[in-house]
Formats: sequence, structure tokens, C-alpha cells
Amino acid sequence: MGIALAVLNRIAGARLVQRLGLNKPIERGVFHATRTGFRTLGAATRSFKAVSKLGKPARLPAAPERGLFDLTPDEDQQMIRDTVAEFATEQLRPAAADADTACKPPAELLSTAAELGITMIGVPEELGGAGSERSTVTGALIAEALAHGDMGLAVACLAPSAVSNALVLWGDADQQSTYLPAFVGENVPAAALAVLEPRPLFDPFSLETTARRTPEGYRLDGVKSLVPRAAEAELFVVAAALDGSPALFLVESSDVVIEAEPSMGLRAAAMGRLVLDNVTIPRSALLGGGSRDVYADCVRLSRLGWCALAVGTAQAVLDYVIPYVNERVAFGEPVSHRQGVAFKVADIAIELDGMRLVTYRAASRAEQGLSFAREVGLARKLCADKGMAIGSDGVQLLGGHGFVKEHPVERWYRDLRAVGLMEGAVLL
Repeated sequence: MGIALAVLNRIAGARLVQRLGLNKPIERGVFHATRTGFRTLGAATRSFKAVSKLGKPARLPAAPERGLFDLTPDEDQQMIRDTVAEFATEQLRPAAADADTACKPPAELLSTAAELGITMIGVPEELGGAGSERSTVTGALIAEALAHGDMGLAVACLAPSAVSNALVLWGDADQQSTYLPAFVGENVPAAALAVLEPRPLFDPFSLETTARRTPEGYRLDGVKSLVPRAAEAELFVVAAALDGSPALFLVESSDVVIEAEPSMGLRAAAMGRLVLDNVTIPRSALLGGGSRDVYADCVRLSRLGWCALAVGTAQAVLDYVIPYVNERVAFGEPVSHRQGVAFKVADIAIELDGMRLVTYRAASRAEQGLSFAREVGLARKLCADKGMAIGSDGVQLLGGHGFVKEHPVERWYRDLRAVGLMEGAVLL
């Protein structure tokens, strides 16, 4: 989209075009493209084929149960978090503003994220990954660290791992053999988990996207909204209603249509709509046997990912406003000396600790194979409500500076508003 508009703008300014009187029609075309966005076929750039067959699906065992709830990361988790945090600070944060404006993540940044092995953490070692047990807590730490740099870019980096994690958790032997090798290689494919639909009060357990049985497999119809990196994604995990019950399907991008969907926040994730119009897929595309329990776990693990992203972005807000209010002088003293300011900063810190606690607790139970539905529900509610409040307070504490793009808090506020409505896209 950006390249096409740049070419059109260059053509519109050419002397020959102006001499022939064609500049006005071209300018109208540029305006229309900018306003309505693109509509294109999916990015089918590779063919997924199984190199070798697995005798049975590879699953990661649950982490051992812990008698005490301890938030302290182990040595490996600390090393991973420190590495990702350094990447987020040195590369995500500086690139965030331009990516937000362009509505697209830098390709070199995504390549670096793939080199860090983010998609390999949840893939078993026998499939070429780095996982030896369920690593939901590690995934939460990675998502939090990335979001501290920028939530939109974090979503773009994490989108492929949502698909690889789904394949590890619920894919059968053939599905894992066909798709997972691509996620542990050097050229990790763009991929996305598509659950959300473009309608108000969306309920992930009441889907309008449908899957109908055919002699060869299934036919999908519907529209998915706010799909990260949709225009370049080569593989989707799509939620659709099968026989009245929600299920997950693997859909390659060759027969889908992508529409632009510029959004208020998460703009750096290059969000788009996935249009499914009589898309035929084989029987082998059904993920997790169509189980409703599998789908429920998918929704919960996705919501847990958004909670971790909210924690990281809220931490970025706190880390930014503390030095600001201490250095900003009004009426001869720092504004932090005012109780109204100091108490508001303290409230952010208190609510942030609560968000982090419930998110880690849910992640810990999930990786141990324990019930975590209640904990995810609490985390989702707290992170959606308090995350938006923290974003709003960050803007307010900066006063007029909070409203302009010179400071990143306005972007963080827009991103944090997504936590309460997003479904899918990420999965721990």
C-alpha cells in the first residue's frame, strides 16, 4: 500500500502528466486509495509440505506443579526476558513512531525478532524448537518485554508464534509435520490467529463466520477483523462455527482476500480484514478435532497474551511519566510535588502490580496444566479496565504534551484501548 501510494504520488507530480491534464484524476485515485485502503489476494509465497511424517503429534509436557506461587523468573527465563527487553529498548521503541505512521512494521525488525527465536520457544525440541515443557509464563514475559518497547510492533512480532503455539497444542501429526518446520527455520512465515469479527459486542463463542461440510472438506464464509500482518500472512488459524459450535481451521492464504483496516491503535501491526468467500479447505485443516474445549482454551490463552501486552505497555507509561513529572517545573517546583500528581502516579504503580500479579498467576496455572479459566477472566477484566485508565492517566499527567505525537504516551493510550476488545492475534 505504501509503495503503491508513493508511486502514484510521483506520477501525479510528473510534468508530462500535468501537461496532459491527467494529474487531477490521478490525485483523486490517490485520495480514494488512502481513504478506502487496499483489497488484494492473500500472500501465497510458499507451499507448505511435510518433509517427514511424525508417528504421533509432539506435545510439550506440563510444567511441574509448584507448592508456592513464586513470581521470580528462573535463570533461563531471566536471560530470555533480558534479551527481549534489550531488543525492545534498542530497536522497537525507536522504530515505533514511524511504524505507527506507516501502519506497517519494518521488515528488518521482524527478521531480527525471528532470529531471536521467539517462535521457537513453544516448539518441542524434536521438531527443531527450543521447548522442553509448557512455557506460558515465559511467553507472558516475552510479550510484556516486547510491549514495553511498543505494543503494535510486539503484536507484529508475536503473530507467527500464535499459529505455531496452536499447532503444538492442538495440531495432529500431519499438521505439525506440514507446517511447524517453517516456524523453526531461518525464514519464519508471517502467520496469524484470526478470531475477531467486525461487529459490535463481538462474542467469540457466537461466530458469524461459518464452516460447512463438503465432500472434500469444508467451505468457509465470513469476515475476520483486525488480523495482524494480514496482507503478508501465508497461513491463518481461523475461528468459524461448524455445526453450530466454534472450531479452529488452518487456512493457507492462496484463496483468501485481504482488505485494509486502519485502526485507532496497534497501527504498527499492519491490521487487515480477512475475507473468506467460499474458501474450500481439506478435511485435514480442522485443528484440534473441532473440540469446543480446544477453542475455549485458545480464547483464554489469547486473552492472556493481551493481558501480558497490557502489562508491558502500562509499565512503559509509568516509566515515562515518573521522570517527566519530576523534571517538569510549574510555579517554581516540580509538578510531582503536587499531591494530585503524586497520587495519580502512585495509583498507576498500584494497579500495574495488580495487573501483573493476576496475569502471571493465570500463566503459571496454564503451563502446569491446571484450570485457569477463572484466573484469565480476572486478568482480562483488570487489564482491560485498568490498562485503559493507565493510558488515559499517562496522557493527563503530561498535560498538553500528552496530546501530541512528540511524546509516545498518546500512542500507548490508543494501543491500550485495544486490550478490552481484541480476540485472537496472539496466543501464549
